[in-house]
Amino acid sequence: MKLISGGVCAAKGYKANGVHCGIRKNKTKRDLSLVVSDVKASAAAVYTLNLVKGAPLTVTKQHIADGYAQAIICNSGNANTCNANGMEIAEQMSALVSQYTGISADDVVVASTGVIGQPLDIAPIAGGMDALNGGLSYDGNAAAAEGIMTTDTVMKEVAVEFELSGKTCRLGGTAKGSGMIHPNMATMLVFLTTDAAISPAMLQKALSGDIQSTFNMLSVDGDTSTNDMVTVLANGLAGNPEITEENEGFSLFMQALNTVTVQLCRMIAGDGEGATKLLECKVDGAKDIQTARTVAKSVICSSLLKAAMFGADANWGRVLCAIGYSGAQVDVNKIDVSFQSNKGEILVCKNGAGVDFSEEKAKEILLEKEIEILVSLNSGDACSCAWGCDLTYDYVKINGDYRT
Repeated sequence: MKLISGGVCAAKGYKANGVHCGIRKNKTKRDLSLVVSDVKASAAAVYTLNLVKGAPLTVTKQHIADGYAQAIICNSGNANTCNANGMEIAEQMSALVSQYTGISADDVVVASTGVIGQPLDIAPIAGGMDALNGGLSYDGNAAAAEGIMTTDTVMKEVAVEFELSGKTCRLGGTAKGSGMIHPNMATMLVFLTTDAAISPAMLQKALSGDIQSTFNMLSVDGDTSTNDMVTVLANGLAGNPEITEENEGFSLFMQALNTVTVQLCRMIAGDGEGATKLLECKVDGAKDIQTARTVAKSVICSSLLKAAMFGADANWGRVLCAIGYSGAQVDVNKIDVSFQSNKGEILVCKNGAGVDFSEEKAKEILLEKEIEILVSLNSGDACSCAWGCDLTYDYVKINGDYRT
C-alpha cells in the first residue's frame, strides 16, 4: 500500500475539472465540479440519516439503484435542500452532464453543498458547463477538489496504489467538510474513485462496512448535515479479476479504502470551522467494539473538552464526564486517561482518579497542532478511534453570519 498523488484522478480512466460558474458571489472561488469515468463504473453510496435531505441525494439514490454510474457533478454555495423545485434542479444538472458528455443522465451522481433553503438557479450551472466539460483532464483533480469547498480552508485529497492479483490498482478521493459535521453514515461530501474491478454489491458492502470505523467516528460540531454523502466509483480499468465475494482481494481492497478514508477523516477534522487543532481519541481495553466506539465518539464530541483543548488546559475530568454520559456500560474505576502529542505523553488519570502531573508539561503537550486523547477502559480487548477538533472563538464568528 503506497500513498500517491492525484486524488480522484489517480486511478486510470478518470477526468475531472472545476470552474466558477456564478453560484458563489466570490469570482475567485470555483463552485462547480465534474468527475467523469471513461467507462461506466460500479457505484455505491451512503447517505445522511437526517430526515431533512438535500434533493441531490434522492436523485443520486435513484440513479445508482442499478449499481452503476459514470459521472459526478457537484456545486458549492447552495445545498439545494428544502427547495420546492429541488428535484427538478438536480435532474436538470444530470441532464446537462448528459448533454455535454454523452453519458446517460441516469448514470450521473449529483451533489450540492452550501446554504440550506436558498433557491438554486440552473442558469449559472448551464452557463458554466461548456468550460467545465471542455476543461476535463486526467490531472484535473485539484480543480475539482476546489470546486466543492465551502468554508474549507484547504483541499482534501488522498490516493493509494496497491496490487490485486498481480495488477496495479489505484484508489483516490476528495472530500469537503469543515462545519455541520456529525454524521451517522458519512461526512459532508466525499467522492472516491478506483480502477479496481469490483461488483456493485461488494463495493457497497465495502463502503458500508468502512464508514462504521471512519466517517461515523468523526465530529466537528455535533450537527448532522442534510447533504452528507459518500460515493465511490469503480471502473475496473486496472484489469484485475472482478471481486465478487469476500476473499483476499476484497480484504486488500478494504485496506486500500480504509487507508484513504482515515486520511480524509483526519483532514476534515483538522480543518473544522475555526479549528486550530486536530483531536484524535483512541480507546482501548473495551469489552466490545460498540463500547469502544461509543466512548471515543462521546469524548470527541464534548464541547467542554474541545474548548479545553483550544486553551491547552489538561482538564481531564471532562474526558471522564463525556464517558459517563455516553451511555456505554463501563467500570469508571478502571479508566486511565493520558494526553499525547509530538511533545510527549502525560498520564492524568489512573483508575478513574486524578494523579499528580506537571501542568507545565501538560500545556506543552496540548499546545501542539495534533493531540491524542488516550483512554484505556481496562475491561477487554476492543479498541476504536474518533476524530474531531478544538472549539474556538472563530467557530461562532463563521456560523454567526454564514447565510448573510
